[in-house]
Amino acid sequence: MIDDGPFTHSFVMASEISTGESLRAKVEQLRESRDTHTIESRVFDEWLLRTVELLPRAVQLNHPLEGMRMQDVGSSGNQLFREILRDEAANRLHELGKISDADGYLERTFMSPASVRASNAILSWMQDAGLRTWVDQMGNVHGRTDSMNANAEALLLGSHLDTVIDAGMYDGPLGIICAVSALKALKISGRLEKLKRPVEVIAFSDEEGVRFQTTFLGSGAIAGILPVSALQLSDRSGVTVHDVLKENSLEVTEESFVQLKYDSQSVWGYIEVHMEQGPVLESLSVPLGVVEGIAGQTRLRVTVRGSQGHAGTVPMSMRQDPMAAAAELIVLLENLCKHPENFITYDGQCKGSSDESLSGSVVCTVGEISSWPSASNVIPGQVTFTVDVRAMVDITREAIISELSNLMYQTCRRRSVYCNIEHKHDAASVHCDPELSSQLKFAAGSAVKKMPGLIQGEVPVLMSGAGHDALAMSHLTKVGMLFVRCRGGISHSPEENVLDDDIWAAGLALVALLETFFSSQAFPVAVPAGFVAVVGFLSSAAFRVVVVPLSGSFFRPILLVDQFSLKESGRLASLSFLFSSSLE
Repeated sequence: MIDDGPFTHSFVMASEISTGESLRAKVEQLRESRDTHTIESRVFDEWLLRTVELLPRAVQLNHPLEGMRMQDVGSSGNQLFREILRDEAANRLHELGKISDADGYLERTFMSPASVRASNAILSWMQDAGLRTWVDQMGNVHGRTDSMNANAEALLLGSHLDTVIDAGMYDGPLGIICAVSALKALKISGRLEKLKRPVEVIAFSDEEGVRFQTTFLGSGAIAGILPVSALQLSDRSGVTVHDVLKENSLEVTEESFVQLKYDSQSVWGYIEVHMEQGPVLESLSVPLGVVEGIAGQTRLRVTVRGSQGHAGTVPMSMRQDPMAAAAELIVLLENLCKHPENFITYDGQCKGSSDESLSGSVVCTVGEISSWPSASNVIPGQVTFTVDVRAMVDITREAIISELSNLMYQTCRRRSVYCNIEHKHDAASVHCDPELSSQLKFAAGSAVKKMPGLIQGEVPVLMSGAGHDALAMSHLTKVGMLFVRCRGGISHSPEENVLDDDIWAAGLALVALLETFFSSQAFPVAVPAGFVAVVGFLSSAAFRVVVVPLSGSFFRPILLVDQFSLKESGRLASLSFLFSSSLE
């Protein structure tokens, strides 16, 4: 809905209009009849009048979308590209799933033989989609279409081609294959060259960090956050990053490494499709969700030291047992993260946090634990365990860490054991761009509505607790992410599974996004800053308007604020155009 005020009135009046001339007259009448004139109402009326001036020109363009319903805009009308976006995409994912360095399970690490074979397969599929291809000096695979304006800022799409050990086939490759398939669908429909800006798909060589124990070797180099010293990192065999690149005929020097970083002025944004790796979408029975951000993360290493002794001779009341203390600390962590509102008081001074926002916003994990001397008949002398804390709001995560540390030290003092807490890693949260997220939400909703048998509902917005290449790319440009439902929320496992129809829905969403928001089949019109208006012409005498705010300056920041249409002789036929104040 539209905010209260003259905007609502303007839209209600506009919905009664059927011709350009009568619309002009009606707007003029509205302007004269108002008791007061706000800046918002004047700007909106000027926009509406200038839009009307384009009605004759638009109707004469014989736009290729003529005859389609408005809700079909964004995915070539009734063309659902099942063979490309579903069948072929699923087959390609299964093909990549067979390319492994191990027998019996999937393992594909940075620049391994299997990784090179996978890169060659992706290169051929990119070429099949009509893209210009190359491999950069960090092994990233690129496919690009320059579209109608090769000098415009490029939209980047992508994900990673490497895997964890004993992996599933969807984590990473899903985003690559969906992007390539969407561009192939546009090529077949004759629309690839009609995009208004270059679009580039990147299959990043490393995100998981398995081989060299550091993440984002691929996207980090392009984003400019990977230090040149990373070239000297070595794997367990003593082979360095530089060595393995050289073995694959990728000669990289310090100078050429620095040049891998993209110029931020040449990039418009980055979008990543990724399996959710969690159970939320499945629990909601929806195939797609929009990511609002990637959680910040803190990793701790906790060491508890007590008094080592004989398991049979030291009375329970006299023990300084670090294992029992560690067990209490771990349960403490669980309670703190399940019910942070019971531990942390919100005083109204911390922006972005509240008692309500704390609950359900934090996840905490103890993933490793070890003891010394680790014998069944010995009270341990030392216990060490890791703590992983993630939250979308950084101040919440920081408050959790602070409170956890205080409570852990108190517990250890009460138990007469020594406790040390080391901070091993801190990463701030990344918030996805509101404009890209709104566009993705619109595109996902459009795709789901077309899918046979899928339930139509609100596209959910959720956070990502896992890190993704989008996290690295956020240092270069604005980012957006689309999550795809996975069975049971299982990931990093051979049991990983995404339905073929959900792969199809993700591909359709990308097609809808590219056609609706990046099509060059549009022309500029004066629009209030921060807005996009989609005007659909039903005939030479009727039209509909949908306004998409890109910020909350005048309207509430939701995707579709209003929509109205007129029917002529009971038939709904439309021409659709994208108007944006940001068009070149």
